[in-house]
Amino acid sequence: MFSKKTIKSLEKSSWIRAMFEEGNKLRQLHGADNIFDFSLGNPDVEPPKAVKDALFEISKSNEKGMHKYMSNGGYESTRKAVADMISKEYAMDISLSNICMVTGAAAGINVTLKSLLNDNEEVIIFKPFFAEYLFYITHANGIPVIVDTIEDTFTIDLDKFTKAITKNTKAIIINSPNNPTGVVYSESDLIQMATIVKEKEREFGTNIFIVSDEPYTKIVFGNVKVPVMMKIFKKTISVNSYSKSLSLPGERIGYITVSPLIPNNQLLMSAILFNNRTLGFVNAPAIQQRIIEKCINEKIDPIIYEERRDLLYNHLISLGFTCQKPDGAFYLFMKSPEENEVNFVKQAQKFNILLVPGRGFGQPGYVRLSYCISKDIIKRSLPSFTKLAELYK
Repeated sequence: MFSKKTIKSLEKSSWIRAMFEEGNKLRQLHGADNIFDFSLGNPDVEPPKAVKDALFEISKSNEKGMHKYMSNGGYESTRKAVADMISKEYAMDISLSNICMVTGAAAGINVTLKSLLNDNEEVIIFKPFFAEYLFYITHANGIPVIVDTIEDTFTIDLDKFTKAITKNTKAIIINSPNNPTGVVYSESDLIQMATIVKEKEREFGTNIFIVSDEPYTKIVFGNVKVPVMMKIFKKTISVNSYSKSLSLPGERIGYITVSPLIPNNQLLMSAILFNNRTLGFVNAPAIQQRIIEKCINEKIDPIIYEERRDLLYNHLISLGFTCQKPDGAFYLFMKSPEENEVNFVKQAQKFNILLVPGRGFGQPGYVRLSYCISKDIIKRSLPSFTKLAELYK
């Protein structure tokens, strides 16, 4: 009666949202203050004051036509502001004609894949991965190819990556800093990957594109630097959003950047603008574009998340749990003390702790914790983690 493809996808739907809904039930039973919800990457940090001030200023504007349609790619002035910012950060010459404003990174990746893929072409993703990639790829009639990373460190396994590339490979999604691990891929690994991609393109006579999913690039800790994908891979399309860097996940605003090094890149841009319209997004929200233009250099202070990471990570390690210390984003990917991590998640719920099973990211045996919740909640959760750990001693 309904879409068989969609109904089948529901069976694999997001563990993240499932745990979030479980949290809502527990909050009703025990009160919000007594639930330690590490399930959803939904920042509790407020947007910078400049962003709120810009919203207030724009809302009072008497400018005519500011709520009308604009180009499918967005306002030229906003695209230029984004292009100028990227040109400075990347030390590359990026034109506004290579920018498309989109309704968040999710829309950007869907638009990009729809613009790249022919039926049954393959897209490589690295495990563990953001679960929705599978659906984004299949929606564009592509085939996801899942490649294991190195055990425990979750860094790129270059041998497995090489073997995964076939004559049907069209794109590789790279997410660094990574959700769910917080890993930042090293420049040396990425340079070796670029060499492998060039060799495979020559071997098969194909074009392989990098889709760089970049919402966490502004959230890195210490002296960690995020390598610029567009400077390493010739055929890069980067997709970014302000959901994390400006703490605006509900506003759905981001952008696509098409590398000027891609041959015939303006034809690709035309395809992106077409798909932005015909997938139903039409254009990014007008007011949010104006805000981004005014606040182009604003960002959340990553120290806020670094302090939360250290508080949670240090306590978990002291209890005997195993976890790779993340260099960015706001996630911990912890090894489950029992093979079936779903059982561990259920045990954690007895102490009002909400975690997400690793199988939701293609990696059973682990759990994800989102520490983008208040420092106070994290502090209050620590005794519950101690009690949870005692079950496994």
